[in-house]
Amino acid sequence: MDKIRAFIVDDEPPARRRVAELLELSSEVEVVGELDNGADAVEALRRQPADLLFLDIQMPGLDGFGVLESLGPTRAPVTVFVTAFDRYALKAFDVHALDYLLKPFSDERFHAALGRACAMVRSRDRGALDDKLDALLADVTTRPSSFLKRVVVKNAGRVSFVDVNEIDWIEATGVYVTIHTASKDHLIRETLASFETKLDPECFARIHRSAIVSLSRVAEIRSDVRGHQHVVLDSGASIKLSRAYRERLERSMEGGAS
Repeated sequence: MDKIRAFIVDDEPPARRRVAELLELSSEVEVVGELDNGADAVEALRRQPADLLFLDIQMPGLDGFGVLESLGPTRAPVTVFVTAFDRYALKAFDVHALDYLLKPFSDERFHAALGRACAMVRSRDRGALDDKLDALLADVTTRPSSFLKRVVVKNAGRVSFVDVNEIDWIEATGVYVTIHTASKDHLIRETLASFETKLDPECFARIHRSAIVSLSRVAEIRSDVRGHQHVVLDSGASIKLSRAYRERLERSMEGGAS
């Protein structure tokens, strides 16, 4: 029996590596390609069709949905979506029964998704798969964005609102986050990880385990005398940049996020 040809598309090298390592444990699957962006993935899959695709949703430039739209349902492989968080998309996946992996995922969850995907490939039921992809893309492209537009700030019995477009950067402060704007700082009770899931990744990026910046406010990336890197905002604020987040930040900036 021929091996199932799998392709991995994710802009994060550690995520690609983890999927590839897990796929190496399967005797059914052979990884035929790995790419870090949607545009190159479309071109590669048109040249060399694959049977199975592990596809990140949130990537700079052409995202996962854009990849599928560009390929078209009849040319898209059986797809397992990989995502850190995308609330409206996850609901659509549940409705249309396409599989997905929510980062971080366990080995057991991965192998369960892989087993279902391989069974779908082996069944060769393209009609059912095409219908699912058609329904998913129709649902996602017509569903309004659910990312946060305004932040509710409660202080001393008063409730105020901060437009996300006013945010320069967000800082973790224990179980709180401090929202920095040009005019004022606001403290709200929420973890940074939870707050990040509500922000549009085309507009905001994590640069450190304790900091998120507005991409439209980034002026430059600067190194200090000790070689440590910092993101400098147009306000003059300088925030430490973790090496683990630099590559993703640069790609987000290149992708034209605002």
